[in-house]
Amino acid sequence: MTDPPKTYAPRRSAGDRYKWTALTNTTAAVFMSALDGSIVLIALPAIFRGVHLDPLAPGNIAYLLWMIMGYRLVQAVLVVTVGRLGDMYGRVLIYNSGFAVFTFASILLSLDPFNGGNGAMWLIAWRVVQAVGGSMLAANSAAILTDAFPKEQRGFALGINQVAGLAGMFLGLVAGGLLSTWDWRAVFWVNVPVGVFFTLWAYRTLRETGKSGGGRIDWWGNITFAVGLSVVLVAVTFGLQPYGGRTMGWTNPLVDTLLAGGLVLLATFVAIETRVSAPMLQLSLFRQRAFTFGNLAGLAISIGRGGMQFVLVIWLQGIWLPLHGYDYGDTPLWAGIFMLPLTAGFLAAGPVSGYLSDRLGSRGLATGGALLFGASFLGLMLLPIDFSYWIFASLIALNGIASGMFASPNSSSIMGSVPAQLRGVASGMRSTFQNSGTAVSIGVFFSLMIAGLTKSLPHALTTGLQEQGVPAHVATQVGSLPPVSSLFAAQLGVNPIQHLLEPSGTLTHLTVVQQQTLTGREFFPTLISGPFHSGLVIVFAFGATLAFLAAFASLLRGSSPTVKLPGPDTPPRTTAGDTLGAATDDGTEMTRAEITMRPTPGN
Repeated sequence: MTDPPKTYAPRRSAGDRYKWTALTNTTAAVFMSALDGSIVLIALPAIFRGVHLDPLAPGNIAYLLWMIMGYRLVQAVLVVTVGRLGDMYGRVLIYNSGFAVFTFASILLSLDPFNGGNGAMWLIAWRVVQAVGGSMLAANSAAILTDAFPKEQRGFALGINQVAGLAGMFLGLVAGGLLSTWDWRAVFWVNVPVGVFFTLWAYRTLRETGKSGGGRIDWWGNITFAVGLSVVLVAVTFGLQPYGGRTMGWTNPLVDTLLAGGLVLLATFVAIETRVSAPMLQLSLFRQRAFTFGNLAGLAISIGRGGMQFVLVIWLQGIWLPLHGYDYGDTPLWAGIFMLPLTAGFLAAGPVSGYLSDRLGSRGLATGGALLFGASFLGLMLLPIDFSYWIFASLIALNGIASGMFASPNSSSIMGSVPAQLRGVASGMRSTFQNSGTAVSIGVFFSLMIAGLTKSLPHALTTGLQEQGVPAHVATQVGSLPPVSSLFAAQLGVNPIQHLLEPSGTLTHLTVVQQQTLTGREFFPTLISGPFHSGLVIVFAFGATLAFLAAFASLLRGSSPTVKLPGPDTPPRTTAGDTLGAATDDGTEMTRAEITMRPTPGN
């Protein structure tokens, strides 16, 4: 009697193992890069205390703005360039170098030897270098995944990657609060062991699977784009600061000059790109409807999401948490914790939507996600200032689910619409739209919020202070201060009234009861609630409008031809020369038998 034949489980191919290695490494990189984009937002109070700098003192608001915006500015400027370098010299080479730069900058950030303005400048400068490394990671990770995964799994892989990036942005709020309560330097230490491990692992395991095409750098295009976008965002930071007795600086001639100059440089950049043989931006990619409208939809969602994050943090830290018994010094940490439903919603929806987009197509999921995103803004707009937390938690969870529904299918649609040899630059262009939207959203949402506060905050503040015994001239002086100081004070976990009145010594001349009332947890939140709600209505209405515009742009991406996978009904393969000129995932042409020009609903 012979033994039955042995059966063996099929061995996983080296290519199959490699794609999961690439997914794990790039997901960690994107998560770490995004985490650092937001971790500082909550940790700012501890950071400025650590370098002994009052960011709200006259002339110091610029340090605060650049700690927030500098990282995003560099990423917005550089991602296309380093994506192009990846296409030319190898995506893995540029990606691995980015890990090393990011980790090195994290070490030096934690070793800040200075105090005051010099300490802040050290941090801003090394944050810029850190952002260079982050750009190299972000620009090439999607291209590496697109090279490694077949089309039928690409939406899932890019979805996981995109979820990691936006989850890092959300979780950075909690991580910043937790780490800064221990030591402000821990905000930067956390990157070092992770960065060292994944840098070494990337060098050992990742390999070039795409085609690198050599070529040249479009220096004039790079210079005009980088300088033009930087100048515009510098103008935004000046526009948020008071000027000439006004609450904002948009009437400042310097701001007007910078904006005009930046826009002229960007227009020059577009003209250059139409004339050079190896442009920085492949403007021909915009002939693809999926690429064009996918990026426009992504830009609109990015502006809405970035601005919403700042507004929710200020709402929680400046009003809701103090009204519910939390000390101002503790509000940065608890704001991050109370925003966890936003992260949970995104983490739940992101991978699922990426998986479904591979089977159902991208257009329907992305459009539905954008519509749901807008609906969550409308829900937040209807909330009272002192809301029930579970209603608030449900709305921000819905917002996170909507972001996850949109992000993965949108990225898959964009990256799947470009030729293989241009995936690096396409990934960089996609990241530029996203990072530019986040950077611009800070200026847009803060401007809208300040405009809403300006109408009623000065009178409310002046009247409320006088009712508690503050002399009229002091109350008038405090009431006339720019609202941006009150907003940033709330965001930094500082008691705004105490911060405004202590320098003049006014508090010492008041009764103990008056002092306790003015510096208590309820006086400022109650005082600012009405004016702040006016600003909230404006910014959430704007966010909803952006979301609905994104849904419309997502619909316009159109249908695309689908590749029919081999199966029992697949017609016999034709001769090698019988092609339609359609590109496969690796950039080669497909035969007539391998492609059907039949639109898939919702794709």
